[in-house]
Amino acid sequence: MAIVISPSILSCDFADLRGELAKIAGADFAHVDVMDNHFVPNLTLGLPVVERIVAASPVPVDAHLMIAEPDRWAPAYAEAGCASVTFHAEAATAPVRLARELRSAGARAGLALRPATPVEPYLDLLGEFDMILVMTVEPGFGGQSFLDGTLPKITRLREAIARTDADVWVQVDGGISRATIERAADAGANVFVAGSAVYSAQDAAAEVDALRSLAQGAHRH
Repeated sequence: MAIVISPSILSCDFADLRGELAKIAGADFAHVDVMDNHFVPNLTLGLPVVERIVAASPVPVDAHLMIAEPDRWAPAYAEAGCASVTFHAEAATAPVRLARELRSAGARAGLALRPATPVEPYLDLLGEFDMILVMTVEPGFGGQSFLDGTLPKITRLREAIARTDADVWVQVDGGISRATIERAADAGANVFVAGSAVYSAQDAAAEVDALRSLAQGAHRH
């Protein structure tokens, strides 16, 4: 199972976006958090800025839509060139239909779950998604502490995927750092979003490599 590192640019210096994206050229994706101040109590960037990020990024863009009405808005992010578009189960009206729309537009389709949202209602539908994002903090703000209570959910999800033929990635987002990434990897995650840990490091590229190495070591064991 491949380890995927997707640094969140929420913690970067937006005054030098191109330079900040260049720092994570060794990562697998650039994770872009889109928040609308409705689904979560924070407002970040929208489609026009994401289009510019797609154009400037040295790696594919992984868009995490923390927005209301994703059924209406999410397909535009796939059409804008995002390689992966993740929407929240709690906000979607027809998640399977939306996932199929995203795939038809050429993007990987991800389904995100808040920490308290159970994964069980979606286990029979795993083949409809390319990735399940288990939020390891409450969505809305960067810099929060990792919630260890989400680890059993990650394990249940990974075990369910193993019982199918589906190639579904398990992503974790929130509080991921050198101190927590091994626990998340050991539980079954293979895609790791790290914002503060990467962009607060003296050398962001070296931090990406360090996180990848720790996750790979946890998987080997």
